[in-house]
Amino acid sequence: MSDRCALLVGTPKGAFVLDGDSDRQTWTMRGPLCEGWPVHDVSVEPGSGALLAAAGSPWFGPAVWRSEDLGETWTHSSEGLTYGDDGPKVATVWNVTAAPDGTIYAGVEPAGLFRSTDRGETWSHVEGLTNHPSRAEWMPGAGGLILHSIVPHPTDPARIWVGISSVGAFETRDGGATWETRNRGVRAEFSPERYPEFGQCVHKLVMAADGGDHLYQQNHCGVYRSLDGGQQWEEITGTLPSDFGFPMAAHPRDPMTVWTIPLNGADRGRYVPDGRMAVWHTSDGGGSWVRSGDGLPQENAYVGVLREAMAADRLDPVGVYFGTSTGQLYGSRDEGRTWSLIADHLPAIWSVDVFVG
Repeated sequence: MSDRCALLVGTPKGAFVLDGDSDRQTWTMRGPLCEGWPVHDVSVEPGSGALLAAAGSPWFGPAVWRSEDLGETWTHSSEGLTYGDDGPKVATVWNVTAAPDGTIYAGVEPAGLFRSTDRGETWSHVEGLTNHPSRAEWMPGAGGLILHSIVPHPTDPARIWVGISSVGAFETRDGGATWETRNRGVRAEFSPERYPEFGQCVHKLVMAADGGDHLYQQNHCGVYRSLDGGQQWEEITGTLPSDFGFPMAAHPRDPMTVWTIPLNGADRGRYVPDGRMAVWHTSDGGGSWVRSGDGLPQENAYVGVLREAMAADRLDPVGVYFGTSTGQLYGSRDEGRTWSLIADHLPAIWSVDVFVG
């Protein structure tokens, strides 16, 4: 393997970069970066390879950080990350995602979407989403009212999906001017109406490797798959030990394979079931699930894994990585069959992504 592989980790005490050797077996850590700002998400800009970090400071407010040299140096901007004098104050940026056409999107708290067309130097509010007729009824999840998942279409820049807790999934087909709910078939067991138009608590939304309309989501109430861009969802929770969890990662080449980490339910501690850590994957689009715990703690592991804290690289075989609420970073070099500890004693891990180049 000749590609350079680096793991990008977001934490409450800044970002970290772990540089891997040629076989992804030895890692060297750099950080904390971004001047120690709380970082909810670190991602890679397609094409340029620049790193983008979604951050927010209680003192300095929200910002998106950018590095052109794989985390050695950073700049940041908050210009335009505001709802204006009459709107609520933006607390932090939860997700930053660059679309294939070069547009960068930022999801914030309280829930809203911003875009930048100048590499993150300035931002503008995508008002069409905030102006959706359902907005007055949006309710926060336990972590707040946050827009945390941004899924651009791979070839049509006018199409984007977002996930909001605890509101559900939305899609635009006109570049953000108008939005439609995408929650049909998704349960909301905490709601008076079991299948409402909106009000579901999507925890993570990802696109399958074949792109377009093939989506998966880990929800507060189950795992789901859609073949029509979210217009209809099919529940695929199946034999998973819980219908509750946060993270999900999609295989870069096989559209039938995704990984997730179930947790105990919202009212039962939100840790891995029975304190036995495992990653589950499906290789048939959710028809069946396989548990992989080899190399992971199998007792007294009362840890959680958050929505952005799982990622897969695009190498062969695929590497899969996740971080825990107690600062452990694990990786697999064999598509999730076996695992090893990469780093320990980090702050709580909020996000994991991978740079390959």
